[in-house]
Amino acid sequence: MEEKKREIIDLRDITRKIIQKRSKFYLPLAITFVLSCVYIFSLPRYYTTEARLAPEMESSLGAGGTLGSIASSFGIDLGEMQTSDAITPLLYPDLMDDNAFVCNLFNITVQTQDGRVKATYYDYLTKHLKQPWWSGATSLVRNLFKSKDEDKAANDSTQFNPYVLSRKQDDVVASIQGNITLSVDKKTGVISINVKDQDPLVCKTLADSVIVRLQGFITNYRTNKARTDVAYYTALADSAHHEYVNAYMEHARYADANQHTVLESHRNKLAALENEMQLKYTSYSMLMAQLQAAQSKVQERTPAFTLLKGAAIPILPAGPKRVIFVLGMMFLVFIIRTLLILKDDLFSVADKEEK
Repeated sequence: MEEKKREIIDLRDITRKIIQKRSKFYLPLAITFVLSCVYIFSLPRYYTTEARLAPEMESSLGAGGTLGSIASSFGIDLGEMQTSDAITPLLYPDLMDDNAFVCNLFNITVQTQDGRVKATYYDYLTKHLKQPWWSGATSLVRNLFKSKDEDKAANDSTQFNPYVLSRKQDDVVASIQGNITLSVDKKTGVISINVKDQDPLVCKTLADSVIVRLQGFITNYRTNKARTDVAYYTALADSAHHEYVNAYMEHARYADANQHTVLESHRNKLAALENEMQLKYTSYSMLMAQLQAAQSKVQERTPAFTLLKGAAIPILPAGPKRVIFVLGMMFLVFIIRTLLILKDDLFSVADKEEK
């Protein structure tokens, strides 16, 4: 059976045709260049910085055996990641989804590198960020359809509730969640904190603050049970000490009042008070030992942190990539315009292929 003859597109003909009709590229490329420059140069530049933190983890299970071998083949070290904690390091990035953790960053004091702005991070995000020129128009349209109570929190209590926010506060929370990224290396357990902002100094300040708050969260979680035990034994020890002091004072008063008495009943009463005082002292001593053990447990459960990489003030902006964006848009328009010029040739080749 005779094979169909396949049509071959001659690249030299295509190149020749493009050169002949090059005037048709001038206007689209010029318009694309201008519009791309207007758009991309209107976007404020931003900086990024990174910090890496290695928290101490308490291992509870061995990492040997078949399961450990299978996990290691996927780049996961069970010896590093298995702990006795319910919240493993792999769950730390989920903290950025919690309003309480994010709202804890509202009151951080930040200062721009040029020193012109010094305010809380919340005020910085709402009042001092650079915006593209069209944001004013979009804000005007949004205000036309905004209800009067939209900027008010859903609760009227004087105490701030991170889970009951106004529309403005919720937008700030979403902005912070977009600016901060937490990630954990599954193999080593190292936590990476990436921060993006328009000012390099604010970048570093925010990264350092996130490190401090993350350390505080991990420490509070790891020591929560031990600190509860300390509070419990402290209350018991204080009560036992109070009872011992009362028993001691009662014994002393009775002994002073009856020191010249030789009656057997008085001696028996004094012995009973002394025994009761001794019991109170023994109970107090035992509770103090338990309190000291609980306090030692707090220190034992407090994790140590190693800062593998501190947040540095970025020197060069990370984006937007203006030249790449403009060249990319012009290349896209060039391809589209080329396809429009060659559409008749492409269709004719397709028709011949079908026949």
